[in-house]
Formats: sequence, C-alpha cells, structure tokens
Amino acid sequence: MATKLPKTDVVIVGVGWAGGIIASELTKDGLKVVGLEKGKSRKTEDYFMVHDELRYGVRYDLMQDLSKETVTFRSNEKMRALPMRQYGSFLIGDGLGGAGVHWNGQTYRFLPYDFEIRSKTIERYGKNKIPSDMTIQDWGITYDKLEPYYDKFEKMAGISGDENPLGGKRSSPYPTPPMTKSPAMVKFVNAATKMKLHPYMMPSANLSETYTNPDGISRAGCQYCGYCERFGCEYGAKADPVVTVIPVAKKTGNFEIRTHSQVRRILRSGNKVTGVMYTDVTTGKEYEQPADIVVLTGYVFNNVRLLLMSGIGKPYNPSTGAGVIGKNYAYQVIKGASVGFFENEQFNNFAGAGSLGVNLDDYNGDNFDHSDLKFIHGGSISLSQTGQRPILNNPVPGGTPTWGPDFKKNSLKYANRALSVGGQGSSMSFRHHFLDLDPTYKDAFGDPLMRLTFDFEEQDRELAKFLAGKCGEILKEMGANHVDSLKELGPYDIVTYQSTHNTGGAIMGTSPDISAVNSYSQMWDAENLFVVGASSFPQNAGYNPTGTVGALAYRAAEGILKYRTKGGLVE
Repeated sequence: MATKLPKTDVVIVGVGWAGGIIASELTKDGLKVVGLEKGKSRKTEDYFMVHDELRYGVRYDLMQDLSKETVTFRSNEKMRALPMRQYGSFLIGDGLGGAGVHWNGQTYRFLPYDFEIRSKTIERYGKNKIPSDMTIQDWGITYDKLEPYYDKFEKMAGISGDENPLGGKRSSPYPTPPMTKSPAMVKFVNAATKMKLHPYMMPSANLSETYTNPDGISRAGCQYCGYCERFGCEYGAKADPVVTVIPVAKKTGNFEIRTHSQVRRILRSGNKVTGVMYTDVTTGKEYEQPADIVVLTGYVFNNVRLLLMSGIGKPYNPSTGAGVIGKNYAYQVIKGASVGFFENEQFNNFAGAGSLGVNLDDYNGDNFDHSDLKFIHGGSISLSQTGQRPILNNPVPGGTPTWGPDFKKNSLKYANRALSVGGQGSSMSFRHHFLDLDPTYKDAFGDPLMRLTFDFEEQDRELAKFLAGKCGEILKEMGANHVDSLKELGPYDIVTYQSTHNTGGAIMGTSPDISAVNSYSQMWDAENLFVVGASSFPQNAGYNPTGTVGALAYRAAEGILKYRTKGGLVE
C-alpha cells in the first residue's frame, strides 16, 4: 500500500530542462511545486577537475542504468524486439538536470517551415510529394507564435550566436556574442562563402563571455576545454538546468526536489488526473503524491511510457492509424557525413566546446527546390570543433588497414589533420514508426519496457546521400587532399552512436484525433495533465531539439498558469 502524502499544487515528473523551466516559472508565481527525479542530485562542484573521458565518455557515468531500465528495439513489426543492453545510438541522461547536463549546448530554432511542414509542402509541390505512409503534420503552432518563447529561453541560457541569414525573424539579437572562430572554421566560412552559401556561427549554450541572465544568475565564459557532451561543465559555462533554472525555483522556497524517486503511474479520476505514484528507489517504499496539476517533463521514452502504463490517451495502432500515444516516433538521419584529410595543415582539434562551430541552412527545410528530389526537407550542415579527445577519436583515411604499422602511422599523422563536415538530417514520421509497451521485457519493478519500432526509409537514404555530397563539396573547396564521404545509408543501427535526438510519441496538434497535446502541451484527454518535451514533436527537424524543447516549456508554463486561473483547455 502506497503512503499518501499531503497534496501540492503541481507535481513535476523529471527535473531536466523542461522540468526546471516549469518549476522556475510556476514557483516565481507562488505555486507550490514538487519535482520528482528518479536519479541522484547534482551540483557544479561534482565536476571539478573531472576531465575523465573513460568515466564519462566511454562508461557513461551520467546515463541511465540500462540493467534496471532500458528500451527494446526492432526494425519492423515482423521482428521480435530485443533490449538495448549497452549504449549506442542514443544516450539517455539520468539524475538532476537529465540530458541537460551532458548535452553539447547546440541551441537552434526550428525553421518556420518545420511547424507547418505538411501544408507548406503541399502548397509548393502538391499532395503527391508526400508518400502515402508518411504521417507528417503541422504542429498547431507557428514559428511566429513560438518566437517569444525561443527568445525567453535564449536569454535565460545566455545563448551566444549571430543571426541565421536563412532562419525565421528574431525579436532581439542573441544575448551574448558568438564563440571564437578557430582556423578550421575560418576555412569553412571562406569556402562556403565562395560557393555562395550562407554560413553563420553555431548558436551556443557554452557562454562566449561572462553573463548575468534576467533571473540574476551569473555564469563565467567558456574555457574551450573540449569536455562538453557526455560531461558536466566544471566552470558552469555551459547552460544546464542545475546552474540556471533550478536555483531560481529553489530560491523561492516553493520548490521541493525529491531525488531517487521513480514515478511509475499517473493517477486518474474521470477526465482529470489526481497525482502520481512513485517508488523511493533507495528504500523500495511506494508513495502517492496528490496534486492539482501533473506535468510530465521526462525524456521522450519516459513520457510516453508513463502515459501508456497509466492508460491515459488512446494507444496508437499502426494497422489502423487510430490512436495517438506512441504515434510518430522520429529520430535524426545523420550527424557525420564527410571527413577531409589535409596533408600540409594541422589543426588544434583537441581544444573546443560543445557548440563551437559554423553552420549553414542552404539545404535545410525548404530553403532549396525539392521538385526533382526524392525526399522532402533536408538538414543543417556544419563544421564543429567539440574537442577530439584521444580515446574515442582516431580518424584515418579510407583504405587504411584497421590494425598494424600502417594504421598506427596514419593515426599519428592525421590526429590533427582531419576535419569533419557533417549533415544533421531531418527525420520524417511514418505510419509504421512508433512506440509501445513491450509485451515480454520488464524493468526492475516489473513494469513493461518501452518498445521502439523504427528503421530508415527511402526518404532518409536519399536525404543522407544528398547531404553527404554537399559536405564533401565543401571539404574539397576547403582544400582537403582526401575526402571520405557517406556513400549509402544502411538500415538503422541501434549499436552505433548517432544522436540523442529522439522525438514523438505524445505529439502536438490541433485536435485529439491526430495528437496527444495542444499547443500549450496540455493533454486533450486530461485537462490538468501537461506533457512537455521532444515527445510532442510530430516529426523532427534538421537541428538539435533542445532550443525548441526550452521554448515549448516556457509556453507550457504560461498555459499551466492560465489553466490554474480559468480551468478547461487553454487557448
């Protein structure tokens, strides 16, 4: 029997970026908020002098323990799904701050096209451009409506950048200047400009200079140490929830964080939820936390899994297309596309920052004509310098033996003579890509695991080849003596790391027939339940998702406050 605790105004499930933002906004308005985090507590001091690639980069110290909870995967419905037993394709964060602690800090705004993709594609190319089994849809919100929330997130995080010449209109400049260009980036800019492309500095949550945000939080500038992704920032220069929004919420006195608290069910009565049931993983005791409002702010898989296990919303059925919970899972097509090797130049590749780079969007969204192409959308192309640490980075030209004296010779020669230009392709949703509960495998508590059904499509293969070709052209213009480019995109492989940009499953839209939540991330089927995160993306763009998650979290916080006052579905 679960112990029933005193009721609170709001309970938040998962205290990462979305949870931290919502806690900050609601507690400043006087609401009492309880944040339940299944992992441990964290603070900046935990990362002092721990530039430890083996611990964090190889052994995944900041990630979820897969022996206790994982996902199962299959390429299609005819296959039996098997558990992911070691990290590969994506990395699920764990503990206070979630994936917001180990992210790189690349903070893009999606393009206006991304939010109206179905209608804009049909308007320009006709209905036949969209394959019959592709289930892309408009978000139910436009870029212009979301822009003020992007602006708020960027000012809170102190994003360093310059304006994207092919992006949506901005209400104000980035709050801090762009990061320092390295010599490799100068080469990229010169080559891209010569090719009549439109390069710009990557928007970065790694501060370019000391900054104090509107909440009074001050942070130091980046040291370019090269330990961002998979690592916490010992300087506090990288914006993460632990050093930005969570302290603001705690300072109000209205926020209580309970770590080691695994939420296992959302409790419901009629058309409203009443709270959550969770287990204290240190004692095994179960608790019921009643609340007027419940907010799911966990990772994609965790949000969707909780909804399915709690029987909230209609589960998606790929055979009929009916239902919404689990619908439109999407990912990212490619990250690295081409590597150039330079015989007579060396670069300081060890130095860097998670979001130190140059980007261009000439082949992203619908910024180019797709009439004669076998795909829609596209991807951003960038040269980034995130820090080539020695264990996981060992570039050698194609044709080099994988062991022996020639391998060793080339490893040493090209350690600082190789540059990568990557394409980050969009991922369109398809009818047979979805999330559901695995009928066989369970977690440490006996609850079913999340099952992932996904594979790359012809759309993805065509897009990947296109972007790889463009990346190779840029490297050749930069003067690379040898370029290795992706030739074919094979089947999706959950073993090899690609990106932690999983999206969908509790998607946003204009009605309960086609979506789980409205534009304020409010559940159609339970008006006092809000589901916030990349789980609401109906498909994925050619960018990192965090900036959009942050914007949606600020909008959701506004929606929660409106609901608190008026009730009903927020408009």
